[in-house]
Amino acid sequence: MLGDACHSNLATGINAVLGQALSQLSPSLPGYPSQCSCLGSQQERNIEESGVAHATMNHCQLFASLVMSMCCHILSTTAWSVNNFLMTGPKAYLTYTSSVQAGAQSGIEECKHQFAWDRWNCPESALQLSTHNGLRSATKETAFVHAISAAGVMYTLTKNCSMGDFDNCGCDDSKIGKMGGRDWVWGGCSDNVDFGERIAKQFVDALENAHDSRAAVNLHNNEAGRLAVKATLKRTCKCHGVSGSCSIQTCWMQLADLRDIGTYLKIKYDQAQKLEMDKIRMRAGNSADNRGAIADTLSTVARTELIYMENSPDYCMKNLSLGLHGTEGRECLQSGKNLSQWEKRSCRRLCHECGLKVEERKIETVSSCNCKFHWCCTVKCETCTQNVTKYFCAKRNKSRRPHNHSRRKQHKRNR
Repeated sequence: MLGDACHSNLATGINAVLGQALSQLSPSLPGYPSQCSCLGSQQERNIEESGVAHATMNHCQLFASLVMSMCCHILSTTAWSVNNFLMTGPKAYLTYTSSVQAGAQSGIEECKHQFAWDRWNCPESALQLSTHNGLRSATKETAFVHAISAAGVMYTLTKNCSMGDFDNCGCDDSKIGKMGGRDWVWGGCSDNVDFGERIAKQFVDALENAHDSRAAVNLHNNEAGRLAVKATLKRTCKCHGVSGSCSIQTCWMQLADLRDIGTYLKIKYDQAQKLEMDKIRMRAGNSADNRGAIADTLSTVARTELIYMENSPDYCMKNLSLGLHGTEGRECLQSGKNLSQWEKRSCRRLCHECGLKVEERKIETVSSCNCKFHWCCTVKCETCTQNVTKYFCAKRNKSRRPHNHSRRKQHKRNR
């Protein structure tokens, strides 16, 4: 049950959200009212949709229960607001919404992991996919956010499909029984990526309803994210034969870990291409010319590549109007086991190259330790404190700069 605080804060906004969603859906859903008050309604009707079980609730109650179940979590953790999910009809709401929500969240978490030690670290402001003046940016970073979000949604839908969470979807058996190669045949339960791709596209691409170059770039990057899921599929096999001779194998295609997909897309981010639109055709003001210029430009780029249109801002500097907090106060790594070269250079990248110094701090951490099991049946732990050394980017001492500057002046005079 949702807490009273969440309910009271959001209840006043639910009707407005649902009214807007219903008015958008009403052309394709005969019988749906364009405006209604949902909270407290006791009417019930049967909603019948192909492939979906009957729902014995009022239309508004259906939407209200969906929104209230998602509102607190989504609004507090990601920028995927309620409106992002109210887009493709009641079948999607009833069957796939929780998977889309979880997939979007996992994609954002992967974004934060991949950029944890970069100057841009996938902040919450980036998840809005818009700038301070309402125009969506089209930088390399925005490209990655679109790609990893689309990949996360497709990944989760595909995984849930293979696990049997959806009545209308299961394993991909299109190749079962066919020879795949020497000494192996297709079998087992291949992950149904075609299903995941189709439903993910239905949800995520619906956010781009404009026909401008930014929308085209975002749709391209969405597709690149979904293709990354396919590109990282791995073949898994099981041996068969007398006494484990493995004379023949049965193989199927399996999703890679989302971490592998994120790493794949991070490489695509490093290799992202900047688009240069045909400005003469774009200035013509003819929408057909604009669309033609966009299509011609995109046709020169592989579908698997990330693209962007705008140079990234200086992520070293604080710029609240753009939602950038700069690197001052950011933690960096200088030592530790199993650090990559990228992590080891994080202090130089985040601090020194941004005109900041590295400040060492002793931080006291508290954790449970010396836990023991007592019959029956409790576990008792002690509380242990430990001093840990961490490193942060901090401003340089300003008082030294004028002193050094004056010494250089004095040196010149002496010469």
